[in-house]
Formats: sequence, structure tokens, C-alpha cells
Amino acid sequence: MSKPPPKTPKAPKSIKPPKAAARPAPRPAPIPSKQDILDFIRAQPGRVGKRELARAFRLRGDDRIDLKAILRELEGDGAVRRDQPRRFSPPGTLPETGVVEVIGTDSDGELLARPVVWEQEGRPPRIFLAPFRPGQPAVGIGDKVLCRLRRMRDDTFEGRPIKIVGEARARVLGVFEPLPDGSGRIRPTSRREKADYMVPKGEGGGAETGELVLADILPGRLYGLRQAVVKERLGPLGGPRSISLVAIHTNDIPFDFPREALAQAAAAGPAPLGARTDLRKVPLITIDGEDARDFDDAVWAEADTDPGNPGGWHCLVAIADVSWYVRPGDALDREAFKRGNSVYFPDRVVPMLPEDLSNGWCSLKPAEERPCLAVEFWIDRDGHKRRHRFLRGLMRSAARLTYARVQAARDGQPDDETVPLTDPVIAPLYGAWEALGRARKQRGVLELDLPERKVVMDAEGRVAGVVERERFDSHRLIEDFMIAANVCSAETLEKQGQPCMYRVHDQPSAEKLDGLREVLRGLDLKLAKGQVLKPEHFNRILSAVAETPHASLVNEVILRSQAQAAYSPENLGHFGLGLARYAHFTSPIRRYADLLVHRALVAGLGLGEGGLPADAVGQYEEWGQHISATERRASTAEREAVDRAVTLFLADRVGDEFIGRVSGVTRFGLFVTLDGSGADGLVPISSLPDDYYDHDEARHCLIGRRSRKSYQLGQLIEVSLREANVLTGSMVFGLAGQGPGRAPRRPSSPPPRRRGR
Repeated sequence: MSKPPPKTPKAPKSIKPPKAAARPAPRPAPIPSKQDILDFIRAQPGRVGKRELARAFRLRGDDRIDLKAILRELEGDGAVRRDQPRRFSPPGTLPETGVVEVIGTDSDGELLARPVVWEQEGRPPRIFLAPFRPGQPAVGIGDKVLCRLRRMRDDTFEGRPIKIVGEARARVLGVFEPLPDGSGRIRPTSRREKADYMVPKGEGGGAETGELVLADILPGRLYGLRQAVVKERLGPLGGPRSISLVAIHTNDIPFDFPREALAQAAAAGPAPLGARTDLRKVPLITIDGEDARDFDDAVWAEADTDPGNPGGWHCLVAIADVSWYVRPGDALDREAFKRGNSVYFPDRVVPMLPEDLSNGWCSLKPAEERPCLAVEFWIDRDGHKRRHRFLRGLMRSAARLTYARVQAARDGQPDDETVPLTDPVIAPLYGAWEALGRARKQRGVLELDLPERKVVMDAEGRVAGVVERERFDSHRLIEDFMIAANVCSAETLEKQGQPCMYRVHDQPSAEKLDGLREVLRGLDLKLAKGQVLKPEHFNRILSAVAETPHASLVNEVILRSQAQAAYSPENLGHFGLGLARYAHFTSPIRRYADLLVHRALVAGLGLGEGGLPADAVGQYEEWGQHISATERRASTAEREAVDRAVTLFLADRVGDEFIGRVSGVTRFGLFVTLDGSGADGLVPISSLPDDYYDHDEARHCLIGRRSRKSYQLGQLIEVSLREANVLTGSMVFGLAGQGPGRAPRRPSSPPPRRRGR
């Protein structure tokens, strides 16, 4: 029989087992300040609730009541907004998932979008749309896309597409290609459209291979591609005048005038003298380009006879009186507002007003009586304005001159027409301009040196060449006279208490200036920091690099650092011109903003009919946004037309080598502008020497990880033309010396980074 296991002896009652050491009570965390809470919310990619805040700041018990009170105060101040009952975010925050509309591309070619629903105050943030994954459909301008949204910066988001939920674009312009089965394809002319359209059998409208067509987009997709039916045949791509036609349709530029507007323009006639000031004996002259067809500004000057203003000048700028013919709310006014401005292409002009007005009664043709709105101003010997006045007059232009002819007369080579005008008319204009130039230099104007391309067309409308546009002192003369007139208009409207549509150019943002300083630092150049910047600070840098290899780079990066000019009833001043107030007055034929300024002057000064209605004030904010948008639309269309013309001109030179400068640096390659023609094209990052390249956004360069080879904005490089796509107006370059074959490919994955100790 086994013995039971021995019993464990009991501990004496007087001896107790030791207790575990008690943990010290957590010390209460201090209540965070408003700024601490606001900084935390802004730093989070999504919305933040009270639970996340309490956990982050270790708040317990009654501290959460204080947190709730602070959040209520922040919400009341507008510093945060409550998206859901218990979720907070900074103003301007988008939901984590939402529908956006694709609205265009930025200067680097990346798709831009905006939220379809935006109920907060102010403008919605910018959204950069990431590309779809391989195999998914391409996104076009106007498409509505469901995206995952992630904040990148305070006012910028990234959208990761999930699916296309709506196709807003109704028509497409492209080149037709028939297929053997009787169907066809349309290759869009817009470089923003990444995918072709399928044309079902029998819906080609008789279009032939390579023909430019306008097609209606059909709902649904075929083999993953959108469908379209041809509605209009526009002739062969690359044919006469097709370049501007593509730009017009691609950018939705209004082209045809309504019958009512055409009838109103055709019925226009001469304006009576009436109460107008008679200016018919003043030898006003117009100075424009060789190919100008409308002349809306005329100038005149004489030495001031006032003994109290020795060396001073008496000047007159007369502008076509468009407000007499285009009245608020009529058919011409509605169409002019819709267009916003005229659009200028290498082979044609899409005018804001019908030709019966723009080339007729509102064009200051020589020896013909025309109504005008004029400003008379007096300046001293240093170009400072002493006084001015506006008047509504009737004038008769003494001559229609060009910049080249006026400059030739000034340089001692007048022609038969300019001989009698040189001393009494042209010489005083230059005298007054030299005085205005001294004032311009004193106040400081941003002096960028950026060449401008000009496309030369032959008699049949084909591209004959691309040249750099000539620049004379006569151009600067007219610019300075127009600037002086524009300043007078803004000052007068402020004095009269009239609404003013200012031309505003804000100071550069701190973010852009930081990027500019980073580039300049690499060139051993410094931009003042910690003080109010003026154009003269940039001009000193431009002067320091003039005639050096870095001049092009510095001009380009300074241009990119500037804010975009716009129209607004709120006066922000004009930074580039160094002016406290500025309003466009001098081109009402081609800019609706100028027409608004004319009407306000007529109303404020009591100059007769056609003034601004009293109820217009409340619409100025909306009008300013609209005409700023139409101006950007026109600029895009004009630039695209020039790009297509240049591409067509170089299309037969594929394989040739050129010298160019890096005009843009992105994470997918280099944009290069060729010397001479100004042609732009992309050097894909895959064609750069075998390495993995990092994009340094602040310094505008690509840097190879292994080789440390860098490509920087403004750098002079030699390239070969690999591809010239006349359809989209785009070109692809490769580095010279790589031969015509396939370029080296970029490694599929970056090499591993070495860890330091």
C-alpha cells in the first residue's frame, strides 16, 4: 500500500506572502491647447474623432469634457468642421472616397480634377488624378470618376481612381481610321484623351482614312473602348487651316455667332458727334502688327506747353467705343460674355465680336470717323503722372502703322507714308515713352526675357516656318502708353465709387518662393528672405545671370514662381508691373473685361448711353471668375495650335538632331524646348542612361541614384527627334547619340539604398 504524498507545510500565521509592488498612478496629461489640437487634425490623412484625440493626448475622465469644449470653440471659429456627428477635419477637407470630375491637365501633363459636390465656402482644393491600373479604361476630360482621396498638402489631394461613373464629354474630335470589318476607330486630337473611340459599322459617315471628323459619343463601351458616331467630316489632318480647327473644337471655343447677334452687328452705323469731344483734327495713329485686322487703340503725344512742367508731356490714348454698340443684355453682349475674349491662331482669329464691328465700326481705320473713349494725361520729365481726364470723343486716325515701320522711321529710315509723320507725331511719342520708361524703372517692373514663337503661314494656309517674333522699342512704347491708360481707368473708377474689374497679379506664394530659392542656391544666387519682395529683387538676379549659360534657366524658374494674373473686383494690385491698382481699358474689341471698365467709366462720369447698369455690382465676382476662365481657355487653345503647327513643320525631320534646353522636369521625364523653332517635346525617363532617377521637385531636376548624373531645368542638351505626332501636336525626343533604335529602358524597380552606420 503506497504512502500518501507528504503535505506541504503551512506558513506560520505571522508570516504573509509579499504583495506585488503597486504601479504608480499615471500622471494626468496636460490639456492640449487649441493649436495643438488643430495641428494634430491637420496632420492626419483623414477625419479625426474625439476618441483619436483623447488617445493621442492621453486624456481621461473630466479632461474629455474640456476636449469637447475646445472642439466646440474651434468649430465656432471655423478652424475645423464637423463632417459627421463625432468626426472633425480642417476646412477644405474632402471625404476619403468621393466622385470627382476631370477638368484638365497641369503644365506637367498630370490630370486635374475637382469634387462634384462641394458645399464649403471658398474654392474646392485641387485634385491630382493618379492613372488607372493597367487594363482599366483611360480617363478623359469631363469624365466623372469615383476615387479614394488622400491629402497631399493643405490645398491639394491625390485621387486614386476606382471606376468611371459618368462620361460627360458629348463630342470628340479626331482622325478616322476604317477597319476591315466596316467599323472604324477615332484617334482623339486632344493629348488629354488617352484612348481611341470605336465607330460601329455604318456609323462612319463616309469618312476616309486620315480624315478629321467630329463625332458624337455613344453610351456604353465596346471591347473596353468608348463608342462614337461620325457627324461631320472636316477634311484631312494637316490640311490648310486644320490646325486652328482642331484647337477650336478641342477646347470648346464658341465659333459661330447666333443670327440675332450677326443681325445686330450688321445694323450698326456711324455714331453721331452729339455731346462727344471732337478729336478729328488730332493726328492720332494706330500701331499694330503686320497681320492685324482690327485697330482698337490710337496714340498721340506732344511736349507740354505748361511752363510749370518743363520737359513734360501731354498724351492721348483713344480706344474704340465698343460700349456704344454693345449694350448690357443685348444679343451681342450675351455672346461677347460667353466668349470672354478673342482667340488668336496662326491662320485665323475667332473674334469676341462679329466682323461687322471688330473689323468695321469698332476698328479705328485711317481717314474714317470712329467713336472712341479716350484718356488724356500729363506726365513730367520723369514719367510721373500729374493729372488725367476721360472723354467720349469722335476721332479720325491719321495713319495705320506697324511696329516695324514706326521703328524704321525712328531709326532714320522712314518710308513715303511715315516721312511727314516722323517729326510731328512719331518723335514726340518716343519722347513721352522715354519719360514713361524712367518711371517704370523707378517703380520696378519684372523684366523677364522670354522669346516668343511666331508661325509663318503661306498663301494656302500651310506652315511655312517658325521664327522668333521680333521685338522693337515701338512694341514697348505702345505697352507703356496702354499701361498708363489702364492705371488712369482704375484710379478714376475708385474715385467715382464705381465697380472696377481689376487686372490683378498677386505676390508669389511662400511655397513657390522656397522652391525658387532652392534652385538659385545651386547657382550661388540669393533671393532676399524675411522682407517684402518687389520685382526689383528678381530683376537684380536676372541682371546677374544675363549673358550667362544660366540666363534661360533663371528666367524660366522666376516665371514659374509667379502667381497667375486674373480678373477680380477685389484689388490685389499688380505685382509684376509694380502697380497698386490696374484695370484693363485698352482692348474692348477683344476682351470683355475692358468692355466692363468702359461701361463703368461711362456711368460714373455721366458720358451718355451704354453705361454699366446699377444692379451689376453683385455679379462682378462671378463675372471675374468667368472671364478669367475664358482667358485661360484661349491661352490653352492658342498654345496647342502653335504646338501642332510646329510639329507639322518638323514631322519630316524625324531622326535629326537638335540643340535645346530643358524647359520642364517631371517624374516621368524631361520637357525640352528646341533653339530656334521653340518646339517642345518630351524626353521620357525610360530613355535616359540606364539608372534609376529621382525627381527633385524643389531643385527642378532628375538625379541618377548610381551615376549621380543630373538633368536640370534650363540645362542645354542635344536631342534627336524620335516621334512627331501631328494628331496631338506632341513630340518625343531622345538624347543624341543613342541612335534610332529602342532607347535604354528604366529599371523596373529601384536599386536598394545602402544603409549608413
